[in-house]
Amino acid sequence: MHLFFLLMTILLTAKLGAEICLRLGQPGVLGEILAGVAIGLFIHYAPVDVGSLAALGEDKTFVALTELGAFCLLLAAGVELEARDMLEASRRSMLIAVAGMLVPLALGAAVGAMVLPESPQRGAQILFMGTALAITAVPVAIKVLMDLGQLDSKVGHTIVAAAVADDILSLLLLAVLTGMINNGGVPDLATVGLIAGKAMAFVALVALLLRLNQARVDAFIEVLAVEERGFVMLLVTGFVLAVLAEALGLHFILGAFAAGLLFSRRAVSRERYERVKSKVDALAHGFLGPIFFVSIGLHLDLSALTATPGFVILLVGVAFLGKIAGAGGAAVASGFGPRESLSIGVSMSARGVVELIVASVAARAGLFEVPDPPTPIVANLFSAVVIMAIVTSMAVPPVLRASLGKRGEETPR
Repeated sequence: MHLFFLLMTILLTAKLGAEICLRLGQPGVLGEILAGVAIGLFIHYAPVDVGSLAALGEDKTFVALTELGAFCLLLAAGVELEARDMLEASRRSMLIAVAGMLVPLALGAAVGAMVLPESPQRGAQILFMGTALAITAVPVAIKVLMDLGQLDSKVGHTIVAAAVADDILSLLLLAVLTGMINNGGVPDLATVGLIAGKAMAFVALVALLLRLNQARVDAFIEVLAVEERGFVMLLVTGFVLAVLAEALGLHFILGAFAAGLLFSRRAVSRERYERVKSKVDALAHGFLGPIFFVSIGLHLDLSALTATPGFVILLVGVAFLGKIAGAGGAAVASGFGPRESLSIGVSMSARGVVELIVASVAARAGLFEVPDPPTPIVANLFSAVVIMAIVTSMAVPPVLRASLGKRGEETPR
């Protein structure tokens, strides 16, 4: 009863928020994140005992459902896209991904160097602020593009390819940050090189599978006699590649996205493709996806906003500036127009749950231990980063809608 009550509350609140936003002309994902914010504020500040909701963010079952939500969102995005178009976009997007990471990384580190006091953890805290601003939330960007009907467009392909590349680069940053926290210094080049090599090996494997599968997927599925065989094969492939990605030290969502790309319009019959796609979309957008987006807002804690409002405002401003200047500037250099470049920069600004994971890793390692004498910024650094992650995730949908236009006004491929 406990689980079903929580799911009922979350799903109804998420869809109510999405319905309101859609009627106001905004992407539904904004309403789902706002629903999580409302539940989060209720949990933290309700004058009554909230019971089961109080421990929702740490509930293992709920966390597992949010991870499945991210998995299904990336699976749906891969099914929607064509691998050939993604490969074409990846050539343009690498510069965007690198610039969209290095510029906010440098700005975040600069802000940290200015505001953080001297302490044994200062170097790691500065790198943490840079890493926090360099991250991009792939599921948030993808869902907004889906809501706007822009996922399968030139800009959409570029954003997704850049966001996925950004996710891989974030792993290298996280490895360096973890090394500094655990060892008190930057990890050696061999460690960082090993992570980069594993990422390249995974990408090479997916590219090989894409080359081999075009004429074989549908024929193999046809041999099977089980019910919903196409849908089952897609899920199994996604889980296999997700397990492989995690075994290589990568994020499991890369496996889900790769599996979706393998199940392309060219690999299966049109009828099978549409049938499986409808099931994946129902699972991703009707059930597990909303739970994922609600989970972003659940972590909202306003303590930093009341204790260090200037620092929070600065952090949010630099978070947007870094991505728009870095990714957007690189998009201009890659031949995109001003409006398209702004859309790319804005879409890369959402941090989402990935940010919360990095902040949690840093918190467990004692990175936010208050020095003696105590300083408000260090004491509220975790809360400030969480607020930044939620604000950027909330702001991206309406801003991206304004820059890209309504559903159906796709940029020609």
